[in-house]
Amino acid sequence: MIVRKLVVGPIASNCYIVGSESAKEGMVIDPGADAKDILRAAEKLGLEIKLILLTHRHPDHVGAAAQVKEATGAEVATHTECAKYLPQSPSYIYEPPYEAAPYPDRLLEAGDSIDIAGLHFTVLHTPGHTPCGICLVGEGVVFTGDTLFNYGIGRYDLIDGDYHQLMDSIHTRLMVLPDDTIVYPGHGPDSTIGTERRANPFLRQPGTG
Repeated sequence: MIVRKLVVGPIASNCYIVGSESAKEGMVIDPGADAKDILRAAEKLGLEIKLILLTHRHPDHVGAAAQVKEATGAEVATHTECAKYLPQSPSYIYEPPYEAAPYPDRLLEAGDSIDIAGLHFTVLHTPGHTPCGICLVGEGVVFTGDTLFNYGIGRYDLIDGDYHQLMDSIHTRLMVLPDDTIVYPGHGPDSTIGTERRANPFLRQPGTG
């Protein structure tokens, strides 16, 4: 499996190109900005992009989706809740404004499958950072968007954020995964579920060190 991370846009969001060397197909997760760089990286990897997966609706994760879709013809997929907000105002939260995302072609629910290039992933609904937040788990990895970071968690003080929902999502959907599951977050460095279980200061219980 190919996983190529690009750090894009002024807020340094992680965009991932995921695919198969043998099938020569792949998907883009959270194209937040810098569409030309994303497309150039996919071309260098020799991947035909078939799907654009949005983990949530914030502009720094969807801002280049329209351009990538136009260039590749790929479907845009995100959680059903995001349909209430996309296309969204490009100035929804952040300045400078990002380009509005297109309306999704495929609306996802918890438990749905994403099968692409012989790779299999399952959708986890992880509200808290936003109501429509999702993570994508499979092939020994999990793409967590802005739900879980290396030694951190997503913000819950923005519009529609909810601390209790976020913590429930992390504990009941992510912390149940195997320790060696690689975590690819929406910002910052990679991690593993085991590392976050042991050392994430937001998740450690009192008295555990």
